[in-house]
Amino acid sequence: MNLHQIAKDFFEEIWNQKNESAIEKFIAENAAGNDPKFGVGRESFRAQWKKWLIGFPDIHFEVKEIIAEGNSVVSRWTLSGTNTGEFRDKPATGKKVEVDGVSIDRIENGQVASGFDAWDELGLLKQLGWVE
Repeated sequence: MNLHQIAKDFFEEIWNQKNESAIEKFIAENAAGNDPKFGVGRESFRAQWKKWLIGFPDIHFEVKEIIAEGNSVVSRWTLSGTNTGEFRDKPATGKKVEVDGVSIDRIENGQVASGFDAWDELGLLKQLGWVE
């Protein structure tokens, strides 16, 4: 199992290609993460993924670096996109955003079993003009 390739394909297929069927491929049924907005499990991830695609139809993750050890993989990435749809119950701003983040995922049987994401959410909110 090549963790580098799994991490790279996760971002490419789910986020960049917007391939909903890839969620079954890469997210374990009961996957858990640290972001309460994403909830627990594959279906909670899918629901949030759809909200992001509505808010940022052109969302793109550029993976800058991947480090793997044991069954853990760390991916450093930049998210970019244009807010052309409703997001977090707010109307589209039309603004382009770009924020950096890091995902630390535990891989079991080729799927993300758990994850921890740290990203510049405040930077996103500032770029959208929602906070100063």
